[in-house]
Order: sequence, then C-alpha cells, then structure tokens
Amino acid sequence: MGIFERYLSIWVALCIAAGVLLGYWIPGIFSIIAKLEVAHVNLVVAVLIWVMIYPMMVQIDFSKIRDVGKKPRGLVLTLVINWLIKPFTMAALGWLFFKVLFIDYVDPASASEYIAGMILLGVAPCTAMVFVWSQLTKGDANYTLVQVSVNDIIMIFAFAPITAFLLGVSDITVPWGTLVISVVLYVLLPLIAGVITRHYLEKSNDGEQITSFLSSVKPWSIVGLLGTVILLFGFQALRILEQPLIIMLIAIPLLIQTYGIFAIAYGAAKVLKLPYSIAAPACMIATSNFFELAVAVAISLFGLHSGAALATVVGVLVEVPVMLSLVFFANKTQHWFASNK
Repeated sequence: MGIFERYLSIWVALCIAAGVLLGYWIPGIFSIIAKLEVAHVNLVVAVLIWVMIYPMMVQIDFSKIRDVGKKPRGLVLTLVINWLIKPFTMAALGWLFFKVLFIDYVDPASASEYIAGMILLGVAPCTAMVFVWSQLTKGDANYTLVQVSVNDIIMIFAFAPITAFLLGVSDITVPWGTLVISVVLYVLLPLIAGVITRHYLEKSNDGEQITSFLSSVKPWSIVGLLGTVILLFGFQALRILEQPLIIMLIAIPLLIQTYGIFAIAYGAAKVLKLPYSIAAPACMIATSNFFELAVAVAISLFGLHSGAALATVVGVLVEVPVMLSLVFFANKTQHWFASNK
C-alpha cells in the first residue's frame, strides 16, 4: 500500500481544509470552474472522477462477468437496500429531525425544503464513486460493475415515482440529460477505455503487464479523489462559512442515515454469508448517493438557492469523509466474512 492510500484520511482532511480556504480566498476561480457544466454535471469534476475510475475499469475481466449470476445474493442485497429501505428511512429521519427535534431552530418552509433535499439524496443511488470505494475495500471489480449497471437501469424507472410519492408531488421530471451524461462520463467512457487498455495489455499473454500498468496508474486514482474533494469544498466554501449551523443541522440526519444504512447492509451481508469481496462493495453501493442527480432535481423543483438544493450539497460534502471512515471500518473487519469463493 502506497503512502497515498496508507494516509488517505489525512490527505482528504487536508484537502477539505484546502478547498474551504481556497474557496474563501479566491472564490472567483471556483466560480469559473463551477460554470463549466452540462446538465448540472461539472466537467472538471467529471474529468477527475474519470481519472479515479479508469484504473478500476482496467481491472474488469469480462470473461468473468457471466459468473456474477451464480452469486446473486450480493446484488439482491444492494437492490433491496437502495430501493426498498434507503429512500424511506431518509424521509423518516428528515421528518423526525426537521419537524420534531429541530423545530425551534428552522422555520417550517425551510424545514420542508431540507427534508425534500434529503429525500432526493436517499432516492439516488451512486453511479461513480462506488468504484473508488470498491477498490479501496479490495472488492470484486466485475461484481461492482454489474451492481452499478443494474442500479442505473432500475433508476430510470423507479427514481421519479418513488420521489413523487415521498415528496407528495406529481410533477417530478427526471433530468435525463444529467442522468445520461453522468452514466456516459462516469461509467461508459472509462469502461470502454479500460476494455481497450486491457485488450492491448493481454495481447502479450503476460499477466505481469496488467499488474505493472495498474501499479503505475493507481496513484492517479487517489490524485483524482483528492482533486475532487478540493473542488467540491471550494465550490461551497462561502456557504459552509456563512451558514455553519444550518450545515451542521442538515448533516446530523444525513450522518445517521449513512451509518445506519451501512450497518443494516453490513449486518445483512454477514447473515447472508457473503464473501468479503462482494459484501464490502455491496454495502458501499447501498450507502453512497448519486449527488449530481439529486442536486439537479432539487434545483429544477425548488430553485438554485433553495433549502432543498442546500441539503443535497451538504450530502455531497458529508459523503467523502464518511465513506472513507466506512472503508476503514470494512477493511478492519474483513475477517468477519469468508474469503472470496
């Protein structure tokens, strides 16, 4: 394990601080970068995420994809958590905190918008960053790809009706541009690049070439992650510094949701006796969120400066450090699970 991975939590903490400070000192630069987007997908962030994901795609061996169907329990676990549990627990926690526990701190209109933003996060399972969490937990890359792909297909049909039901509105419009562009940028293009690269490296019938190549590009995944953290916190630096109390109030139920969902998924994975290489990424997929989609819908429904949009942004800020803590926990407890079979 290289120095970047060994001390990743420290680097992320430093990048969070750097992002906030740079966003405060030179907000103009971050404003320019923030405007480089298509359908609410920031192109600079997309490039950094692409850099993160590409080495992981090279690891995927398509000859083994067909074997995923022989181990359906990990896939079933992820789908049950993502679509039958997670959206509803997020709605319940949002209501509990902003309609009951925090009622004296937030006006009713803002409270409703914060709840809406959290619901949007709960209904949007992650597409991109899960490949990072899978790699950091030494997950099965082939299995992770199938899980993400199935989630994306279900999201096309389930996102709008579940969101409409939980928000109590009937005019939810799925931002297809955001959805399609995100899947293309974060999954399809790096996957194609990975397949081409792996095919070229396999021509020599020498597995050492693939191992050597992955060793050389793997540090770039961490560089991409750290760059993404700096940008995300830089974009929201002024909001973080101007509204620390609201940021904290929104973060509390989001933290409980994230750790709670992971606990449910991790416990279920142990009961199901999943091998660790499937259990860990399955739980990471069940826990993380597709923040671009959530932000886009929040803006289209409630406006750019709404409480709902702010809540989805807080979800973005919370996710990276929290998911890293879960990666650390999973790696420390992998002996709870059987090795891959």
